Amino acid sequence: MRAAMRPLPILALAATLAAGPALAEAPRVVASIKPVHSLVAAVMEGVAEPALIVRGAASPHTYAMKPSDAKALAAADLVFWIGPELEGFLEKPVTANAKKATSVTLLEAPGVTLLDAREGGAWEAHDHGHEHKHDHGHDDKHDHEDGHGHDEVNTHIWLSPANARAMVAAIAEALSAKDPANATTYTANAERTARSIDALDAELKATLAPVAAKPFVVFHDAYQYFEAQYGLNGVGAITVNPERRPSAKRLSEIRAKIGGLGAACVFAEPQFEPALVNTIVEGTPAKKGVLDPEGADLKDGPGLYPALMRSIAASLKDCLGS
Repeated sequence: MRAAMRPLPILALAATLAAGPALAEAPRVVASIKPVHSLVAAVMEGVAEPALIVRGAASPHTYAMKPSDAKALAAADLVFWIGPELEGFLEKPVTANAKKATSVTLLEAPGVTLLDAREGGAWEAHDHGHEHKHDHGHDDKHDHEDGHGHDEVNTHIWLSPANARAMVAAIAEALSAKDPANATTYTANAERTARSIDALDAELKATLAPVAAKPFVVFHDAYQYFEAQYGLNGVGAITVNPERRPSAKRLSEIRAKIGGLGAACVFAEPQFEPALVNTIVEGTPAKKGVLDPEGADLKDGPGLYPALMRSIAASLKDCLGS
């Protein structure tokens, strides 16, 4: 009986050696915001987990770096972010702290379609769905009545499923180049994630079709890609820059838009001052809702991206359809 059991350690050793390449040390990866982190985590599933900088209900528009963030960047091999146009707080730290890391700016990923940022609080019909051939080497900005320069490109690119697929492909390519031992896993995960995004896209089209024509106002212009994908009728934003309170002129303009077009809903965001929405809708027939472009209350990880997109669709349908 003892002689029969002797080969087991040899088999165990053989299995361990066969698994050797998968046990190679994975790259240390940092992602900027929750939607980016979710897509990176989906591609890295089964290999390692990326670190996240902007956690919980924090917003990249107002985020301040912490010592733990600087430490994570210093140890990173790869950093995935949208770009300085959105995460301006990261522009210097990526250069100063993440010295050994490869920085992947997803705003510049192949296949990502960019839309112009819309000007003013109330948008005109011709402002919708305007694609922008972006020259990443310039820094032109529009000058708005709120007294600040605003990026000419809408940076919330992940709210387009097509852009999300392009981001996933770029993430898999960067990970595979940095970690060839796990390239097969990254590629398989990316393909699976792309298929799930396609299925999600079809689901959301069916969910939103009944309310697509109804006009609504958002807190800031974060949803243009979502609107363009599903043919939605966003007619204005309370503020162009969520870091600053909108002027009395803009609030008056939005109230007029609600009355003139019969906007059915005005949507706040969990990261910003909800009292402004109360001011806007007072004395109008518009209802109040909440939209969250980054998943403030959602659990980090691969499941956040589809949960985020479903949450936005459900909030729109619930308010516009009531």
